[in-house]
Amino acid sequence: MVAARTEESDLEREQKKAEQSVDQVRQRAARDQQRLDSGAVSSPRDLDNLQKELASLANRQSDLEDAVLEVMERRESAQARAAELEQEQRGAQAALETAEGKRDEATAGIDGDQSTTAKEREVIAAAIPENLLALYSKLRAQNAGVGAARLYQRRCDGCRIELGVTDLNAVRSAPKDAVVRCENCARILVRTPESGL
Repeated sequence: MVAARTEESDLEREQKKAEQSVDQVRQRAARDQQRLDSGAVSSPRDLDNLQKELASLANRQSDLEDAVLEVMERRESAQARAAELEQEQRGAQAALETAEGKRDEATAGIDGDQSTTAKEREVIAAAIPENLLALYSKLRAQNAGVGAARLYQRRCDGCRIELGVTDLNAVRSAPKDAVVRCENCARILVRTPESGL
């Protein structure tokens, strides 16, 4: 858009300059015509030179007027392009504002969910033994925020690796309240009916 506006501005200056040139040629032709009409030029040679200059000025004026028209057409095209880009910018700005509104709304919802979840976590964490909570917190810090993973169909959901037969037998034989861990990623394994034991 800046480039289009710059082009439009440059063409406006070029148009004014070309129009000034046309005006200068017109004024000079008018002066020469006035001299010719006044009868002040009596010499046939000067009269011939003056008529030739008027013809030359008429040709020059025609050429300059054509140049002005060409610049005007280019300027109109640049103005149309700039207007089109401004319209696109307004549309993009409106889309941005809509997206920002949705983002802000989603962020507020996430903040609310996070607050609710944090409160729920505090209640649940109060019921968990301190040594288990400390182990979970340590594993969570080491494993990108995930300290425990579901054992699903003999596979750890944390590292996605299937447990070997020996490891599965150890998990099967462990008491239900025992803390079992994945041999690969060391996360606490959460056993469910879908564990495949």
